[in-house]
Amino acid sequence: MATASASARAPACRAAHPSQRTARITCSAAPQSFRKQQLATALSLAGTLSAAPALAATEAMGQVADTGSLSLAVGGGAAIAALGAALVITDPQKRRAQQMQETGGNELEAVKKYFDTAGFERWNKIYGETDEVNKVQLDIRNGHAQTVDKVLRWLDEEGGVEGTTICDAGCGTGSLAIPLALRGATVSASDISSSMAGEAQRRYDAAVAAGATAPKVAPRFETMDLESCSGRYHTVCCLDVMIHYPQDKVDGMVAHLASLADERLIISFAPNTLAYSILKRIGELFPGPSKATRAYLHKEDDVEAALARAGFKVTKREMTATQFYFSRLLEAERV
Repeated sequence: MATASASARAPACRAAHPSQRTARITCSAAPQSFRKQQLATALSLAGTLSAAPALAATEAMGQVADTGSLSLAVGGGAAIAALGAALVITDPQKRRAQQMQETGGNELEAVKKYFDTAGFERWNKIYGETDEVNKVQLDIRNGHAQTVDKVLRWLDEEGGVEGTTICDAGCGTGSLAIPLALRGATVSASDISSSMAGEAQRRYDAAVAAGATAPKVAPRFETMDLESCSGRYHTVCCLDVMIHYPQDKVDGMVAHLASLADERLIISFAPNTLAYSILKRIGELFPGPSKATRAYLHKEDDVEAALARAGFKVTKREMTATQFYFSRLLEAERV
């Protein structure tokens, strides 16, 4: 599901893509009520939080707790600003340092270790169908599913993906790669975590065994970090992965993904806004056994500028916002 500094799950790309037309679509701006919704969400969550980490858009915003509670009396803009300042000051650097010590300071290895152990158990449950999830985990499951559904709807509206080569960089348990393959795409998917990639393969095999129509070319699920991805694809997708990249690594990540895409690039990330930054800080104050290493938010303007430098223009954008999951989704086409 996730990746880390200059790395993340991504496939070794070998196949050439068939020619395929894609329609250019004018971007639609986010509704004006979006900022108001963000602040309302921050105030609401600050009022009653359960304690246990649950990331938004792959484990960032919902780092709130699964057990226990925290009550904060918050009122008005001045109060939320004060709360934000206090939470920034109390950034849990000590806890982060302890996490990095386990892998000798290697953030990539820390993320890999997390998603092969406690992280895999947690996110496999969240992205699965089990009823053994709490309210926060179920909300994140639904939010991520909404993001995947939006991608599939975009691609269906643009003529479908049958015969199209697609790279799913950071496939997690296959929530996007599997439906793409079952729609007839030639999918190369990978994840930094062998546990995640193996689970994606298992779920695909189970879907076919249950009667789903297999594509002409079976999807490939591999264990691989982002830097190891090579080749060319018609479309490259990377959902909820940038959360593991600090801003100074994002430009390189976008440029690398863009170098693999002949026509289209679809990415999602946790947006960096005042309200979401506050929520992230609140969640970080309540670490738990399944807490990920780090979570980074990114400004939409910065991501779009990186796409432009790579030769891509944003043609579609949407926002998925539930109680504990927040993810900005962009589709960009090569200009």
